Amino acid sequence: MSKKKIGNFPFTKGIYKDMYRTKLWTMRQYAGFSSVQESNSRFLSLLNSGVSGLSVAFDLPTQIGYDSDHEISYGEIGKSGVPISTIDDMKLLFNEINLEQVSVSMTINATAPILLAFYVALAEEKGYELSNLKGTIQNDILKEYIARGTYIFPINPSLRLSSDIFEYCQSTLPKWNSISVSGYHIREAGSTAVQELAFTFANAITYINTAKKHGVDIKKLTTQMSFFFNSHRDFFEEVSKFRAAREIWATIVKERFKIEDSISQLCRFHVQTGGSTLTAQQIENNTVRTTLQALAAVLGGAQSIHTNGKDEAISLPSEKNALAALRIQQIIAYETNIPNFVDPIGDSDVINTRTKEIVKEVLEKIDDISNKGGMEKLIETGEIEKEIADSSIQFQNNLDSKEEILIGVNQFIDNNEENLINIESQKDNNKKRVDLITQFKEGRDHKKVSNALSKLEEKAKSDENLIPYIVSCAKNKCTLGEISDTLRKVFGEYS
Repeated sequence: MSKKKIGNFPFTKGIYKDMYRTKLWTMRQYAGFSSVQESNSRFLSLLNSGVSGLSVAFDLPTQIGYDSDHEISYGEIGKSGVPISTIDDMKLLFNEINLEQVSVSMTINATAPILLAFYVALAEEKGYELSNLKGTIQNDILKEYIARGTYIFPINPSLRLSSDIFEYCQSTLPKWNSISVSGYHIREAGSTAVQELAFTFANAITYINTAKKHGVDIKKLTTQMSFFFNSHRDFFEEVSKFRAAREIWATIVKERFKIEDSISQLCRFHVQTGGSTLTAQQIENNTVRTTLQALAAVLGGAQSIHTNGKDEAISLPSEKNALAALRIQQIIAYETNIPNFVDPIGDSDVINTRTKEIVKEVLEKIDDISNKGGMEKLIETGEIEKEIADSSIQFQNNLDSKEEILIGVNQFIDNNEENLINIESQKDNNKKRVDLITQFKEGRDHKKVSNALSKLEEKAKSDENLIPYIVSCAKNKCTLGEISDTLRKVFGEYS
């Protein structure tokens, strides 16, 4: 960061004075497929195509703490991302990839400590300097309770694990973002732009307060904290939202937490184009939608961007469509001259006015959340989840009444269009995958496995930081499911 000149508080125009003139945003493509081998092949292909950061999608069993050979995993292995149950899976996922030369983002929350431990164990085995590794672990468990549902433990132990990651990264992975607080999934669940920012920043406030209680240096934490936003349909609102986000976060850090350090005040964020805006009908239209959303992210000053493939409304994107999505970013970056201008449309009356409105509305909403007892309380009562659901229903009603237009869905419909939803299904890799996990378990030193898990269980009952013990479990070949089950024994499960 020292090479880039920091912008001026409250950073509405950008966190750096020269923005993309000095360095383009990171072009990060999100990938994870039915097998670890396939995912590795896609990563290598993306890197060869000019991607500057990798983003890993994990399958549902991995997200909720089950190995691929667990009966609950059957039928879900590799469907929503890559299955990772063991340290060997992590080795294969990053085979032939230099971890010191690529930034890796992992979209994982409830099992974030375990996936981070596998990554650290792999890096140490390969002889990398941990202080050189760059990346992000999402580690944002609160939004799971209100928007996604892939939680495991009750809220308090989940927040403890998040704080353990904060502390561990401060001492061991200084270039790693120890949390990416996600508004993306809140927006995908149906929220408005204002709700997306308000709930995201209210969650971030909760993480900082929890970290403070656990003795974590919150000034350092805010330098290792990033955000993840959605780029949605309303072009000018989205540009304004990204500008407002920087102003809101800088104000929160400075006024609420009394941190004067400018690097702590920077709202560094990744943007993904809106998955929920894509349609299975007339999928070519999705390329236009994604291009406009990517442009809004660039004009809004994002630090990294993922562009969705046009086929993501019906399946995981093909390699051809993933490459075409990357080309959208590259064309904006290299063919439009837009990156040579800092905040190029920020002085527009439309953008300026909407930015100010969003700042005001979001800060009022955050104050309202605080006055009602904070996010933890409102998550427990279901108030946040209900508010998002109400917004989602309102949007659907607007589509039904044609107050909102969705091309190919409620206007300009092609009645002769072929139904693309029932495309060829992925072949079932369950048996091959289960056999692999069985072989891994049979080839271990079972005494070492047992000792590592027993030590983790013992420490989970204390106040000690658990990450070093989870790393020890990874090195001793404990599986993701075994580590999760050990923590379930101590913490219980959220329902």
